[in-house]
Amino acid sequence: MVALLAKYELKTVRWGIYLLSVFGVLAAHQVRAEELPNIVYILADDLGYGDLKCYNKDSKIDTPSIDQLCGQGMRFTDAHSPSGVCTPTRYAILTGRYAWRTRLQKGVLGPWDKPLIAPDRLTVAELLQQHGYQTACIGKWHLGQNYETVDGKPVIGGVNNALGNVDFTKPITAGPISHGFDHYFGTIVPNYPPYCFVEDQRTVGIPSVQAQGKQFRIPGPMLPGWKLENILPELTNHAVKWIDKAAESKRPFFLYLPLTSPHYPVVPSADFEGKSRAGAYGDFVQQTDWCVGKVIEALHRNGVANNTLVIFTSDNGPEITGEVNPGVYDRAKLFEHYSSGKLRGAKRDAWEGGHRVPFIARWPGKIEAGTVSGEVMCHVDFMATAATIVGAKLPDNAAEDSVNVLPVLLGEKLATPVREATVHHSAQGKFAIRKGDWVLIDAPTGDDNGARGEPNWLKEKRGYTPHRFPGELYNLKEDLAQRTNLYAEKPDVVLDLKTLLEKYKQQGRSTPGTAQSNDVEIKPLPVPARLQRKASGAP
Repeated sequence: MVALLAKYELKTVRWGIYLLSVFGVLAAHQVRAEELPNIVYILADDLGYGDLKCYNKDSKIDTPSIDQLCGQGMRFTDAHSPSGVCTPTRYAILTGRYAWRTRLQKGVLGPWDKPLIAPDRLTVAELLQQHGYQTACIGKWHLGQNYETVDGKPVIGGVNNALGNVDFTKPITAGPISHGFDHYFGTIVPNYPPYCFVEDQRTVGIPSVQAQGKQFRIPGPMLPGWKLENILPELTNHAVKWIDKAAESKRPFFLYLPLTSPHYPVVPSADFEGKSRAGAYGDFVQQTDWCVGKVIEALHRNGVANNTLVIFTSDNGPEITGEVNPGVYDRAKLFEHYSSGKLRGAKRDAWEGGHRVPFIARWPGKIEAGTVSGEVMCHVDFMATAATIVGAKLPDNAAEDSVNVLPVLLGEKLATPVREATVHHSAQGKFAIRKGDWVLIDAPTGDDNGARGEPNWLKEKRGYTPHRFPGELYNLKEDLAQRTNLYAEKPDVVLDLKTLLEKYKQQGRSTPGTAQSNDVEIKPLPVPARLQRKASGAP
């Protein structure tokens, strides 16, 4: 083990030398201060790898606006969210750090939870603010915030027709405005109370009635007359108006637009009902496409499209039945629409279907139109990439897991992948690590790696091997659907990946730089003695 760690220390040095060479190549592409691009980051919620026509020609959902965006920019085929669920992904996008380094070791934040982003943690919004950007977050936050209460006691969210003790006349703090955004508008989480819009640090109106009805599964205060189907249209309209206003200034702007669709509650507007061939979910995806189209239209109308980097992606894989109806597997059976494409798994999973997501980037004159990249990249890379665009040097205690992918966007021919390896995390807190063509899921087969709801008919159709092992190892180049577990056959690869994963956990970072501390202790998972013996060639 010591020898292997030493080997990785040497690789880290080589990695640092490589990154220096990349920055040298980028010197010719440095953006002058007066030409800093606007940045629009659109994050769909629970959109699958196979939902868009530009990713899946057999999709039963029409997505003309996103397809056009794809044709005008670069489509990534191997892009990943860092987690199979949303809160950790949102944390990673904004901080450049894996969320499993925080107190959130599994799942997502619940209603009324405290902030996940530490007060002194640098975010990409703060970084861009420091370089003169106007910043806004419009949409779903889901990273926690602080509420004042009428009695000074901890928050009681409201049960049994009671409205709880939150004082909605007071500001909501430690949310987007506290982390680098000049403006916020949205629903903290559309399926959590309070059921209302929040603008900057206050609710829009006072939630004064108890939410009732089957669409409101979590009890709590609601604004009178609140309509779930109005959320996405209002977010879209607000984003367009903000772009109109921001474009009037000569200052660059950053719009982070985390949409509430097509996540539960699936509530397409009347204009979109029945428009797809994949049920209400498909209709909601088509409305999501409409939203993207309106945002792009606003950029063009204001004459700023040519100097705007637009990113469109999803926070994780598609949802299963029980959360949305029908879910990813039942949609496949009912409509022959495969939201996960040919990937195994769905939201929450450590398999590819849980975290391999659509990722499209358009930047006219910088990103060549109609290009496709097979480079492995992760949402956590946004912060290091943004820092390079504005010419900023990140401190050692920021963006510890973020890698600059600007060379890929600019079409540079690179001899080495920009990422040494990528860590994935399931909703159950199980780790996986991807390096090259190999991915290791470091949890026993049969131990719930997030495989809720995977039906037997699909397992039989795709021929998944049912054998039980201490983990799962797949070669994604040869077996993208993850049918054949090679854990027992490739002990040297397993040990190689497991050693690197433990190094990343304990050093507090996965990029070159000074070791940092995790917010909580992350205990190493032992290497099975039998595996060590097999990897060494011992009987």
